[in-house]
Amino acid sequence: MKSAVEPLEGNKVKVSVEVDEAEFEQAVDAAFRKIAREVRVPGFRPGKAPRRILEARLGKESGRSEALQDALPGYYAEAIREHQVDVIAPPEIDITEGRDAGPLVFDAVVEVRPSLELTGYEALKVTVVNPEVTEEDISARIDRLRGNFAELSTVERPARTGDLLTINLKGERDGEAVAGMTIEDYSYELGSGDVLPELDEQLAGGKVGDILKFPAEHPDGTVELTVLISDIKEKVLPEITDEWASDASEFDTVDELRADIVKQMGMVKRVQAVMGLRNGVVEELVKLVEEDPPEALVNSEVERQAHEFGHRLESQGATIAQYLAATGQSEAEVVAGLREGAVPAVKADLALRAVAEGQDLEVTEEDLEEQFQRLATQYNLTVDVVREQLEQGDQLPALRADLRKNKALEWLVEHAEVVDPEGNPVDRALLTPPEGEEVSHTDHEHHVHTEGETSESGAS
Repeated sequence: MKSAVEPLEGNKVKVSVEVDEAEFEQAVDAAFRKIAREVRVPGFRPGKAPRRILEARLGKESGRSEALQDALPGYYAEAIREHQVDVIAPPEIDITEGRDAGPLVFDAVVEVRPSLELTGYEALKVTVVNPEVTEEDISARIDRLRGNFAELSTVERPARTGDLLTINLKGERDGEAVAGMTIEDYSYELGSGDVLPELDEQLAGGKVGDILKFPAEHPDGTVELTVLISDIKEKVLPEITDEWASDASEFDTVDELRADIVKQMGMVKRVQAVMGLRNGVVEELVKLVEEDPPEALVNSEVERQAHEFGHRLESQGATIAQYLAATGQSEAEVVAGLREGAVPAVKADLALRAVAEGQDLEVTEEDLEEQFQRLATQYNLTVDVVREQLEQGDQLPALRADLRKNKALEWLVEHAEVVDPEGNPVDRALLTPPEGEEVSHTDHEHHVHTEGETSESGAS
């Protein structure tokens, strides 16, 4: 078999394939053997009728037509692999010679993944949560803990945020009481926003005995609220002492409690910062992509996300029909939502490939072996079995592509300008995951299968 690839306009190529007559005759022979198993011929057991008998009964063209249908996809796939054509859609095939006799010649016009000319990615600016634990963070955490041990004291002053108010509340519409909106002796923490947004605004500064009337938005429409403040209590927090720390926590002293708060909050904030940095880099990178992504790639990503969504519902014991009924959405609305997320995902994929190309980032055999080992550990298999399954499933090109994109993401993370929400530079020493924590960033999982499972691969 001989093949060649010719670029066409846009992101399409023409793959030309020529299969000589002798090679294609092997496919015709195989086709007649297949026909022999399916057609009953008097005097012959199923599958035993010779080719000449079948040709006489069915015509020579029957075997050739079957061979074209069965073997042509394989010839096309072989040419794609040979020339490493990154196809993203089914081909349009035109058989130019060999339908009736002689060598088989055909052209396949196929859409391929475009290569972006990307600029401006060398120093992206990303805003992340400052991973440093401040005195304000520590004080806020301690005050929340103190709040669990607070005592209540009646006050004569106007109400302020954090106070516990005892109120009577009544909601009316057109002079008629609204069901579920008449409450007496209700204990409400001012500033909590637990009932209606307007309530906090109206109660702030109120005094015992005040009767407040004001409109408020309700799911069924605007209602007129009447609220009586019958009591105001403030929280009296315990003093911060070693004795209190011992009662409130597993630690004997305030210093030990503070040290633990710094440790725990530091871990959380570092993970948030690392995730924010990686996600922020991708978001900023996507903004540099001006071209609309190919429709074939967007559709493929929507299909992938829908597949994952279905699996998540299934793992929770739910169906898509139940989800639609519970959310009040139509299937078209769900697909539209998936599509909205698919477009930036495809742009990110193309942009990361462009960065990898621009920075000459390549995947080594050592990189592959490390990934084989990770998958082997994940699925409790040997590395050799993992490698064999990926090779048989033709997943190695996709795996290499994902590893290469991961390298591009790492490069971008290393070169990004990182600031906190106030615009201050963030210490990069704090932007490493805590020991024992690993931040996952592979775009699509590559699966090997154990007995009873099917092997699947994400689009790459």
